[in-house]
Amino acid sequence: MARTRRISSVVAVAAAALGVAALSAGPATAAPRADTTRFKGVNWADPRDNFADDELQLSGLLTTDNYRETYSKAKRIISAFRANLGANTVRLPINPYTVNGSYWDSYQGVIDAASDQGFKVIVSYWEGTGERKDGLIDDTTTYWPMWNRVVDTYKNDSRVYFEPMNEPHGYTETEWADLAAKWLDTYSSVPRDRVFVSGAGYNDHVTSVCTDPRLAGTYLSLHHYGFWKSYATYDQWVADLKERIGDCAGRTVADEFGSPMTTGLDYNVPTPDDNFVNYLQAVTDTFRELKMGSVYWPGLRSDDTYSLQTLTGTEDRPWLATTNQSGADRLAWAWGRGEAVGD
Repeated sequence: MARTRRISSVVAVAAAALGVAALSAGPATAAPRADTTRFKGVNWADPRDNFADDELQLSGLLTTDNYRETYSKAKRIISAFRANLGANTVRLPINPYTVNGSYWDSYQGVIDAASDQGFKVIVSYWEGTGERKDGLIDDTTTYWPMWNRVVDTYKNDSRVYFEPMNEPHGYTETEWADLAAKWLDTYSSVPRDRVFVSGAGYNDHVTSVCTDPRLAGTYLSLHHYGFWKSYATYDQWVADLKERIGDCAGRTVADEFGSPMTTGLDYNVPTPDDNFVNYLQAVTDTFRELKMGSVYWPGLRSDDTYSLQTLTGTEDRPWLATTNQSGADRLAWAWGRGEAVGD
């Protein structure tokens, strides 16, 4: 199949409304459909990369905001993700500081604002900083109470999905599969098709968790980045990605991938000598080909050159602007929109 040379700009923003219907919660053993393209999303992050030893403060929000203020701001930012990019999914971080204390009352405003607008919400645990940033759960005595509270709050909201841990690279493949299986056993009332099991390592391959029968029926989350190599061709990036997915594309969502968006790169034009252009064209073509859902990193994170959106408006009435239209075009292409131009 000929490589896509470039794509047209995103079709009318009205296309953003496609695929936002909520996934109905099925029985606890239900298996996901062999097509994850309904997840068309972005990450919304704390400027600290979500690694924090206190409450998470998503870009554009304040930890001093109450529920009403948080909900109001989040509603506008979620609306901007849809209007600017056509997204229907947002991935959000949690940690014990955010959930186990009083800030949880306000932070729920983010999740509720997204769900109320028909967005799917992937809630993922992030570890702390410094010595705690080791790919392991920081403290099991706060980790499980955190999940108890999150699951109890959102187990009946079919738009909310649970990801037990982001990038569990401190565990071996077997240890991580054991922990993921323990999470599923602990929350056996949660339908398995509302759980994202991270790939082993830095979420960098899903082949090991895919073959574990204890994790059957869950979605798998993959991370993939261009900075992992100093240079690779388009074809090499396609091969690298497919090796990490194996035969598991039908269950896999790439819930982190990204490239520099504020440095002036044009991702619609083939540039064989540029690693990041090769990378983003390769992965978005592959997601489309394999009918894989994808969640860009980050949709919004202040002071991040990868951020596809930037804050505009006022503090109490935020809105977003797109930092790189060609990057937005590639994301739309991955989601099955746009039309190929050229060979």
